[in-house]
Amino acid sequence: MRFSQQRGFGFTVFLILAAELVCLHLAYARQMPRLSCLTGWALLGVILLLALYNGRKKLPFLPLLSSEEWLQFHIYAALLTGVLFAVHVSYKIPAGWFQGVLAWLYLLVMASGFFGLFLSRAIPKRLTTRGGEVLFERIPAIRRQFQERAEQLALQSVGESKSGTIADFYLRELKPFFSGPRNCSRHWSEDGGPVNRILAKISDVKRYLNEQERATLEEIAVLVRQKDGLDYHYAQQLLLKAWLFVHIPLTYSLLLFTAVHIVLVFAFSGGVR
Repeated sequence: MRFSQQRGFGFTVFLILAAELVCLHLAYARQMPRLSCLTGWALLGVILLLALYNGRKKLPFLPLLSSEEWLQFHIYAALLTGVLFAVHVSYKIPAGWFQGVLAWLYLLVMASGFFGLFLSRAIPKRLTTRGGEVLFERIPAIRRQFQERAEQLALQSVGESKSGTIADFYLRELKPFFSGPRNCSRHWSEDGGPVNRILAKISDVKRYLNEQERATLEEIAVLVRQKDGLDYHYAQQLLLKAWLFVHIPLTYSLLLFTAVHIVLVFAFSGGVR
């Protein structure tokens, strides 16, 4: 199927299952005292199935649907857990501290999942506007290349012009910028103010230089723009990776609390009797 067809099919199936679950609960909640138990097991089963998505991403060679198809399943199955959760708690706020913590864990997992979905859609589009994606693992090496080239140009200017203006400017204004990733939070908000201020300072210094020094400083300005673009890629990809360090631990915490919840239910509510 094309992506639009997959999305339409997934949403249709979700609506049908959600409607059937709600109707089943409204019609048979009193006649079926074990309905809460059934919806609980169903909720656990779907959550476990959702947790397999992280494993599927680590094993892309397995012939088990494409990554995009898994993602579409993940999205609509996650939405279905929302309906199962609401039916399981009978649309009420859970009583007791343990049930409250379990409910909050579920809501945090759901919220973090939707935040991750937003990031996975927005960040690739942002990176495309800045020259396409750069492998996250290669960013430190590329950053060092920019730094070494900028330092080389600054030192070279001393010998060529017999002046330390560019070298002094580099040490004072540019060395901290080239030494590591900068302005992550500004890049998240698409704020180009910091790099524009650096470029404005470069323009101010140019007025006091000869033609040869201006050419050297212009090369450094190009490196500044490239380094800022690299920082942009670093910031966006870091956000996407950091999200996983929130969503995945929350998911496993939810599974752990769910396991304890099942033990407590069987211990104090008669189990399968």
